[in-house]
Amino acid sequence: MRLFFFSMLFCAAATVSAQSWAWDDGTTPFVVSPDAVVERMLYLAQPKAGDRLVDLGSGDGRIVIEAAKRFGATGLGVDIDPRLVELSRANARRAGVEKLTRFEIQDLFETDLRGVNVVTMYLLPEVNLQLVPRLIGQLKPGARIVSHDYDLGPWPFDEMIELALAEKMVGPLGRSRVFLWVVPADARGKWISDMPEFGGQWQFSVAQKYQVLDVDARAGASNMVVRGARLRGEEIRLAITGLVAGKGYNTLFAGRVTDGRIEGNVRISDGDSYRTIPWKATRQP
Repeated sequence: MRLFFFSMLFCAAATVSAQSWAWDDGTTPFVVSPDAVVERMLYLAQPKAGDRLVDLGSGDGRIVIEAAKRFGATGLGVDIDPRLVELSRANARRAGVEKLTRFEIQDLFETDLRGVNVVTMYLLPEVNLQLVPRLIGQLKPGARIVSHDYDLGPWPFDEMIELALAEKMVGPLGRSRVFLWVVPADARGKWISDMPEFGGQWQFSVAQKYQVLDVDARAGASNMVVRGARLRGEEIRLAITGLVAGKGYNTLFAGRVTDGRIEGNVRISDGDSYRTIPWKATRQP
């Protein structure tokens, strides 16, 4: 994986393999992610056999190749430099994963991301920002995006790992950050849930920006306190406290958001004991 720039020139393959970074003409960086960073990126991305991974600005192909070798993921690396693409193909052959990997000369803004499970990248900050609409628009809920060093601007990350690297001489010197985003489902709107065994009809009003939720909840005529809300891909969790039929409860709603429905369960505690019941909710028109 490399730090991508449109006018980038190719450095010799021997130089690429010998060090973790190099310069073309002193102005535009060509940067290979160190092995420790690759390890953390794959740790956060959690690829698995059958997943489709795309590395945007794939450089010498190491992310795609490692994902294929270690996890059996099918990978595509795209780069604008023909010589880097040829180097990646040769590296894949040497690693014995050419059947799981593909490398193409391609503009990353023209890369089709539909159906992709994992996107990895080491791009300039302004390129990341330009990619946000495409990532949100084409990737399905649950897809993972992992970026080295640079975030996605207004889209808050789900996880971040920071590590010290003596060999890091480009970007934030001596340190790398690895960011993870999980593409969120659309949970916006008013949701109705009928639970006759626990408060009757529940109503949830959900506002959403990226994966960040602002939730109001009612159980029958009672306003409830939403103490926490999390959306990670299709998985939604709501920690809610309040009076149900005149008695105080702590509850944890957990379910999956798909096609205007939520299905999961509710864990209910009155302080002395707890029980779990099914939870189903339907989004209102």
